[in-house]
Amino acid sequence: MKRRNILDLLKNVRSILIIQLGDIGDVVWSTPALRAVKEACPGARVSILLREDFGQLLEKDPSLHRIFEVRSYRGDLFRKALENIRFILDIRREHFDLVIDLRSDERGTYMTYISDAPIRVSSYYRNAPFWRNWVFTHILDAPHDLTTRGAAEQSLRLMRQMGITAKDAVPRLWVSEKNREKALEILHEAGISRKTRWVSVNPFSRWQYKEWDHGKWSEIMDWLWYQYKMAAVIVGAQAEREKAEAMASRGRGSIFNLTGKTTLAELAGLLELSYLHLGVDSAAPHIAAAVGTPTITIYGPSDWKDWAPVGENHRVIVPDLECVPCYKKGCEGKGWSRCLEELTVEKVQEGIREALNSMKESLGA
Repeated sequence: MKRRNILDLLKNVRSILIIQLGDIGDVVWSTPALRAVKEACPGARVSILLREDFGQLLEKDPSLHRIFEVRSYRGDLFRKALENIRFILDIRREHFDLVIDLRSDERGTYMTYISDAPIRVSSYYRNAPFWRNWVFTHILDAPHDLTTRGAAEQSLRLMRQMGITAKDAVPRLWVSEKNREKALEILHEAGISRKTRWVSVNPFSRWQYKEWDHGKWSEIMDWLWYQYKMAAVIVGAQAEREKAEAMASRGRGSIFNLTGKTTLAELAGLLELSYLHLGVDSAAPHIAAAVGTPTITIYGPSDWKDWAPVGENHRVIVPDLECVPCYKKGCEGKGWSRCLEELTVEKVQEGIREALNSMKESLGA
């Protein structure tokens, strides 16, 4: 159906469900699309469906009416079936007029189908199962615009095909006062006072081939302390705590290990308080940028032009090799990246120095 016809249908829409069953970064990148939909349909109730526990990041988003989460229910088969039925009925009680699926996975397609919405929209995906197109009433071709880069474009391209334009493409998260106070409490318990200047550091990625050498990170954190008197706060998941502890013990500066100490929402509050965020290609830089904290992110195999936070407050450090980016899962797909192994501490220090000098100038220091 033509875009104009979709715009005509939007005039009568009163309840909208946006499905985003991707990772944490995908959720953050989708926030401009949420705002765009709400601006296009100001009288409609906009809800979102996410993976389990990700909803806490959006609990204060003013664009949203409700947050649904696909959960893994515990118990026997009967209990699981009962909880799933309750979940489906809860969704159907909203009487959604429009469902927009932002991804191509089968789970999102299934949730679109059970919503019983009369208008069901998604992008065209070449490798999707043949039956997927049958579920949606509108399959739109959302071409990749090389003149506009950034991860938020994944969802905004679809919105534009629907005739919905965004006032801005910058992801944003709202931190509740409760989570901000909890972050301050966590910092206080770790021995970090409100007067301490500190940077957050997330050296970890879901994929090891995106990580920079942990020993070099320890050198960077020492350098920040002795050169700038800036403490380093390592953040990450509980599963990364042992690795973070090894990094902290290796360093001689002021390093605090807070991995596994926060929920996702509290992590957003913590990153909001950080003077600067340093990390690799993972979710943390996007959360930090979305709460207004400047970031420096190290990229190797993946293309920073597509994935890095956008804006003058956000910088990238990229190895000086012709093969970067290779778009592979490490060199020859072996799970390790020579470009990141050869990235020097001095190059990273140079990038941090430039960022800190720029921040001082912008603050008039």
